[in-house]
Order: sequence, then structure tokens, then C-alpha cells
Amino acid sequence: MSLKIAIIGAGAWGTALAISASRHAAGHEVQLWTRHTAASLELQAQRSNARYLPGVEFPSALKCVSTPSHELAAWAQAHDLIVVGTPMSALRGILSNLKDVKVPVAWLCKGFEASAEGIDSGAMPHEVCLQVAPHLLSGALSGPSFAAEVARAQPTALVAASPQSSVRQILVAAFHSPSLRIYANEDMVGVEVGGAVKNVLAIATGLCDGLNLGLNARAALITRGLSEMTRLGLALGAKAETFMGLSGLGDLVLTATGDLSRNRKVGLLLAQGIGLDQAVKSLGHVAEGVYSARTVVKRAKAAGVEMPISQAVLALLEGQLQPAEAVAALMGRGAKGEST
Repeated sequence: MSLKIAIIGAGAWGTALAISASRHAAGHEVQLWTRHTAASLELQAQRSNARYLPGVEFPSALKCVSTPSHELAAWAQAHDLIVVGTPMSALRGILSNLKDVKVPVAWLCKGFEASAEGIDSGAMPHEVCLQVAPHLLSGALSGPSFAAEVARAQPTALVAASPQSSVRQILVAAFHSPSLRIYANEDMVGVEVGGAVKNVLAIATGLCDGLNLGLNARAALITRGLSEMTRLGLALGAKAETFMGLSGLGDLVLTATGDLSRNRKVGLLLAQGIGLDQAVKSLGHVAEGVYSARTVVKRAKAAGVEMPISQAVLALLEGQLQPAEAVAALMGRGAKGEST
């Protein structure tokens, strides 16, 4: 079944999915939207996204477009599926613009919404949607995936999460292919908690590797981090089995160990004594764990959940602990049962 797919946001991940969908055997019509006309024209002329995915050519079926923000909903409504590929910080504004569209909307961002002027948030993406666009048919596409590998058609598996079967089905129809396998899951909370917390834990793992603490320490950190993630998810209403799947364990392992992980890179740079601002600036991309750490810890405290690794990462990012001190704080905790 050929679909008309709108992808909003031409960052690395939005562009990669647009490329993947444009190659689909069903012959999808894919439009990649950017806010600025000049950027859209440049992408259309160059037939590549040199900033985020250098060396990857756009398929001929991919069109790059731009419209004023106030015309976004009307443009999007003409499609069968809308995918929001912006960072978490932009999701509220985009969904507000799309609140009256009748076609399914899915987002790619991972994290909890940071507080901003007039908004004391900490919300997961689906909670933001409930606040500003409660009537949308909505879902999330998540899982262990580096954009560059998806764009190059390297084997990848993702989760299409939504409580609405029609949203899950259209995400599978849009993206499932020989190189990109899509699994359906009803557990939006679990998928989104996994996507948010793994970024924070990846900073901790990068710190561990940067301090040359060894593979034993890395394995312990990932395993105990998975326990943290699961505890928070269960407290927020998720299903335990979700955290043993792609959006839990899978995404955590990839982000914590992969050399393409921006969040892991932040931890590596902090271990070298590089300041946070300089580390983030050097990436050239958003590292969501830097912005999610505070909100992850905030949600955990509100839910009565202990998350010592995430708390140590937050203290490190806020300058309250030095790298070695953060490790010492974790290793110096009292003995306890593994299941607690």
C-alpha cells in the first residue's frame, strides 16, 4: 500500500526515516518539511543532508518542502501519516499546530520535556500530546537506532508504540522493509520511559569508559541502569516486559556502547575534564540525555523511585560532582539485594 508520508524536521533522524520510507517497495510519496525555505531549497538542490548525513543521497521519491508554521496543519492534513522528527523541546509547539488534523501523528523524539518559561513540565511525549492535542491519533517510533545506519539501509529494528491499533498498523505499513523491521507495542509509557532514561544512562557509561574503569564496570552499570529504568517505568504504569525489548534493553545497550552515541560521547568528554558546554557544542547535534537528566530525576522523586545512577549523572552535569566523585558516590553505596 502506497502512502503519502509527511516528516516534520530535517535533522539526522527525520532525514534518515524519510530516506528509508522513500526507498520502500510500496512506492510511498515522502515529503521532508523544514521550517526555513532556504534550508529546504538547499536540501532539494543538493539531494542530500550534508550537515547530518553526509554522503547519503536522497532517493528520487523524497521531496523537500517548507511552509509557514501557520500553514503546517493544512499541509500535513493532505498526507496519510505525519511523523514529527524534531527534538523534544519543539514537540509541544508542533503538536499544538497539528491538534486538529485527522490523520495519525507519530513522534521520534526521546526524553522528558524540560521545564521552560511558563511550563513546569517533566512530561513524556504522549503526555505533552494529551495536554495540547488530546484528540490526535498518535504514537511513537522508537528503539535502538543510529540515523546514519538507517539511512544506509543497514539492518535495524524499531518499535511502533500506540494504544491505537490503527496508528501501529500505519507505522508498520510505512516503514517495515527488508532493512528496517517494525514491531508493534501498545505500551506507550514503557517505550517512552526507555527512550528517555537510556540517554541519561549512556552518559554514565561514557563516563565509565572515559575513566578506563573496565568492561566489568560497564556491564554492571548497564545492568543496574536497566533496573533503574524498569523501576521508574513500572511506577508510571508501564509493563515490565517492555524493558526487556527493543526500546528498553536494546536501546540502552546501543546508546551506552555505540561509538555513534552522542550521549555516550558527552560522558567520554566529561571524563577527560572537558566542560559540559564545550562538550555539547562539539557534538553538533542534540544530546537529549543532558536535558533529560533533571526531568528523569524529578519524575523519579515524585514517584518515590530511587535512581542513584541518574542522580549521579545529574549532579555531574550540574557541577556538583567531578567525574571521579560521581563514580565514588555510586561505588560507596551500602550493600543491598539485587532486586531492590
